[in-house]
Amino acid sequence: MTFDADAKMQFLFALRSRGVTDSATLKAMEAVDRGIFVQGYFADRAYEDMPLPIACGQTISQPSVVGLMTQALKIAPRDTVLEIGTGSGYQAAVLAQLARRVYTIDRHRRLVREARAVFDRLGLTNVTAFTADGSHGLPDQAPFDRIIVTAAAEDPPGPLLAQLKIGGIMVVPVGQSDAVQSLIRVTRSETGFEYEEMRPVRFVPLVEGLGKD
Repeated sequence: MTFDADAKMQFLFALRSRGVTDSATLKAMEAVDRGIFVQGYFADRAYEDMPLPIACGQTISQPSVVGLMTQALKIAPRDTVLEIGTGSGYQAAVLAQLARRVYTIDRHRRLVREARAVFDRLGLTNVTAFTADGSHGLPDQAPFDRIIVTAAAEDPPGPLLAQLKIGGIMVVPVGQSDAVQSLIRVTRSETGFEYEEMRPVRFVPLVEGLGKD
């Protein structure tokens, strides 16, 4: 299956029907072929609105969740974005259509290596991928205008909150189990942090340390 005109139309219709209405986000997702990021047995399901397994026991998020998280960030063209949880690289590729610079971190070397190859193939020169413990963020490049976390923590991680600019936004799934999680938008102000609960979600857990692969 290819991301042809009919597939794009159905893909975008599914996004809109699930609440992705921001025109810039829809344009970014139309520009990034999800099929490039889904290999092997599940390749023929790349354009369905469902999460799919990838290497290292991880998943590629369903497109509507990618869209909802992206539009919740309210990215401006000159923003620098930090992503925790590179995974397949799909979310970072979408972010790269909207932001000036995207830094993405994953604890699995294999995922970072494979995502870099796809970024190179797509000519995404504004994305930099690192193998690191994402729970610590990327202090050398901080502060960030936007932070997106694609793994669930019990609470918004303190090191990541500290790396958010004043006026910045972080979107993070929060929950103590894989069955009960909420997507939270955190906005940093001069006086502290404002928290907005958005919707229930289900993500793999945010794990400290590096993976074995």
